[in-house]
Amino acid sequence: MFSQKVTDNLRRSSGIRAMFEEGSQLKKTYGAENVFDFSIGNPDPEPPAETKEALKRLVLEDKPGLHWYMSNAGYQDVREKIAASLNRDNGCKLGADNIVMTVGAGGGLNVILKALLNTGEQVIVFSPFFVEYGFYIDNHSGKMVVIPTDAKTFQPSLETLEKAITPLTKAVLINSPHNPTGVIYKEEILRRMAALLESKEREYGTSIFLISDEPYRDVVYDGAKVPSVLSIFRNAIIGYSYSKSLSLPGERIGYVAASDRIENVEGLIGALVFANRTLGFVNAPALFQKVIGESMGAKVDVNIYQERRDILFNHLTSLGFECIKPQGAFYLFPKCPTEDVSDFKARALAHKIILVPGTSFGCPTHFRLAYCCGVETIKRSLPAWTALAEEIGLKK
Repeated sequence: MFSQKVTDNLRRSSGIRAMFEEGSQLKKTYGAENVFDFSIGNPDPEPPAETKEALKRLVLEDKPGLHWYMSNAGYQDVREKIAASLNRDNGCKLGADNIVMTVGAGGGLNVILKALLNTGEQVIVFSPFFVEYGFYIDNHSGKMVVIPTDAKTFQPSLETLEKAITPLTKAVLINSPHNPTGVIYKEEILRRMAALLESKEREYGTSIFLISDEPYRDVVYDGAKVPSVLSIFRNAIIGYSYSKSLSLPGERIGYVAASDRIENVEGLIGALVFANRTLGFVNAPALFQKVIGESMGAKVDVNIYQERRDILFNHLTSLGFECIKPQGAFYLFPKCPTEDVSDFKARALAHKIILVPGTSFGCPTHFRLAYCCGVETIKRSLPAWTALAEEIGLKK
């Protein structure tokens, strides 16, 4: 009766949402203050004051046309401001015509993939990976090719990447700062990756695009820097979202930026704009495009997340959990201390701890914790983590 593809995909759909729903039920039963929900990356800090003031000002001005259609690419003045910001930060030469405003990063990735992919062409992703990538690629008749990262560092393995590239490889999709590990990909590795892609392009006579999914680009700690893919890769396309940097996940506002060094970039932009329209987005939300334009440079205070990271990371590692300290984003990705991550998830639930098994990210040896849930929730959870560690015999 319904789409067989969608029906099949529902059966293997997001474990993140499943755990979020499980947490909602537990909260109804035991009270929200007694449940420790680390399931979903739903940032709880309020948007910056500049963003709120811009929204208030725009609404109260009641300017005619504020809610009308505009170019499918988005407002010209907003795209000019974004291009100028990217040029300052990346040393590139983008103009407004290199930018397409999108319905968040998820909408942006679908726009990019629709614009690029022919049936059966391949997109390489590194595991662990954000669970929706496979569905996004499949939406546009592509094939996702999953290759592992280095098991100790979660940095990309270029040797494995080289073996995975074929004449059907259309793109490599990366995410840095990374969900779920919090790792930032090293500049040296990215430069070597760029050289490898150019070498393979010459070998096969193809174009291979580097798609960079960057919703956490502005959520970094301890003075870490995120390497600029626009300066490193000739065929770079960025998908960005303001969901995390401005704490606006429900407003669904972001952009795609295409490098001015891409051959026939005008044709690519035309394809992106067409995809934005025909996927049914038509254009990104008009009001929040203007809000972004009016509050450029505003950011959520990342010290809020760093405090939470440190409390949770320090406690878990003191109990004997193995985990890389995140450089960015707001997730921990500890190694599962038992052989079966599903069994560990069940044990955690008994202590009212909601986590997401790494199977959702193509990495069943680990589990993810989203620490954007509030510092008091994290502090209240510490005794439960201690009890769980004692129950499974974890050694400090």
